[in-house]
Amino acid sequence: MKEKTKLQEADLYEPIQKHFIQEGYEVYGEVKDCDMAAIKDDELIIIELKRNLSVDLLIQATKRLQISELVYIAVPKKPMYKPRSKRWKDICRLVKKLELGLILVSFSGKPKKSEIIFHPTPYKPRKNTDSNKRKRQEVLKEIDGRSADFNIGGTNRTQIMTAYRENCIQIACYLEQAGELSPKLLIEMGTGEKTSSILTKNYYGWFDRIRRGVYVLSEKGKQEMSDYPDLLAHYRKE
Repeated sequence: MKEKTKLQEADLYEPIQKHFIQEGYEVYGEVKDCDMAAIKDDELIIIELKRNLSVDLLIQATKRLQISELVYIAVPKKPMYKPRSKRWKDICRLVKKLELGLILVSFSGKPKKSEIIFHPTPYKPRKNTDSNKRKRQEVLKEIDGRSADFNIGGTNRTQIMTAYRENCIQIACYLEQAGELSPKLLIEMGTGEKTSSILTKNYYGWFDRIRRGVYVLSEKGKQEMSDYPDLLAHYRKE
């Protein structure tokens, strides 16, 4: 794919997603400011996507090392990246020195392909501070709160499907189907421990309390539910 077609960061997402899924990972886009997160057992991988290999990308990626030791940067494969050139060798040496992995995505054929040039290898042990542990747990908690991957990593100016928003949609879907429900009944249906807080705070204005401890879907909620067809289909099956 040529530059004139305005290649976007989000275009890198699918081929990388397919690669890690084939390797047995669960993959999620846009998790706590990370473009991509892949998880398998206790292993968490963070991938940052950019149209160009830049200083900003390297800074962004090294910050993610506070979350996981397995951080990759991913950029489109370009003619300037000649494996035997001194420039390319210098780039690879720098990326390795920063303890990052490198992925190139090729758009020259169909389907698009991703290639891991090298994996992240720590040069020295990193201190696992309380702050780093907290950031890692925030990413894992966000992943755990999502039922599937409804985001494309690297997307700009689009609404991110967070675990909180998905939980609100789940509650709204159940209210749409069942009518009046209490938090207790919703929790029994599987909406989770945050149900009462979500209904009380009513952050999106989707819920109306018709009497003490009983809620229905508001008119605003009914109108805005149509913006989430994939999630509605998912929860209606349940």
